Amino acid sequence: MTKILITGGAGFIGSAVVRLAVARGHEVINLDALTYAACLDNVASVAEAPNYTFVKADIRDRAAMDKVFVDHAPQAVMHLAAESHVDRSIDGPGDFIETNITGTYNMLEAARSYWQTKGKPKDFRFHHISTDEVFGSLGSDGKFTEETPYDPRSPYSASKAASDHLVRAWAETYGLPVVLTNCSNNYGVFHFPEKLVPVVILNALAGKPLPIYGTGGNVRDWLYVEDHADALLLVLEKGVLGRSYNIGGENERTNLELVHMLCSILDRLRPADKPYADLIEFVTDRPGHDARYAIDPTRIREELGWRPSVTVEEGLEKTVRWYLDNEDWWSQLLDRSDVGVRLGKV
Repeated sequence: MTKILITGGAGFIGSAVVRLAVARGHEVINLDALTYAACLDNVASVAEAPNYTFVKADIRDRAAMDKVFVDHAPQAVMHLAAESHVDRSIDGPGDFIETNITGTYNMLEAARSYWQTKGKPKDFRFHHISTDEVFGSLGSDGKFTEETPYDPRSPYSASKAASDHLVRAWAETYGLPVVLTNCSNNYGVFHFPEKLVPVVILNALAGKPLPIYGTGGNVRDWLYVEDHADALLLVLEKGVLGRSYNIGGENERTNLELVHMLCSILDRLRPADKPYADLIEFVTDRPGHDARYAIDPTRIREELGWRPSVTVEEGLEKTVRWYLDNEDWWSQLLDRSDVGVRLGKV
């Protein structure tokens, strides 16, 4: 059992990691600034657990980060806190620079100071969680490997690429024990309603248009969030120091295919007067929209024995059922700033 400091643990992916880590008996310190996309309801199921602590703090505040390390003495860090919505990064890149780059710098420096003060314990780990978007855009062939050159194309992906470089530099320069992961597109339960999957589900239930950028031909590798959480904890425990691991769902689909899959599930579980696919509406494409992402998961499969446990069909079914059963969770989030409003149209 490990005492883990998890940043961004009230967000979508972070809360999945928190819930799983607590369930497995780890002592978890959940650090979150509770910005617009965070929700403590995401971790309500573990809030009373004796091995769970919540700390409200902002990774942009270096002094606050130092205090968290002193107060809680974690054995490991899982750094997930980040601004992550590409469209928002197009409209307001400053928040992404401050959180993803400066925030990561603060975490690295606070972790390094603490690690050195404690005599550089050999079991300490700093796990930096990133995205496949740092690699840029693929054509119709090929997949991203851990050696793929970085080629970010949005303010979001550029800020995450910068944070990845900082983590590797702190490992090389200061010897900080780090591991890194880059994941494909996540979906699943507790997904904040501004990303494609929840937007389609909730718009369909409300009888609103289902917006698809361009022709819907952009391809993504879809990873169920609870599978991702499992992989992240495995990398923390068994990943080789200094290594990066690409985590993919092995489920490539075009955006249009994915939306049709969601519509078919909804037609079966919550039938309406006409097929939900009739609500599909093609809208002006996002600036710099990457054509295709695909992960080669060979390293994590061969070194650590991990593979996703669900297909995209199974994961989407679970996701739709969860949204149908949890209207109290998502209905309150629809009133938050800009949710449901098209962003990133520059």
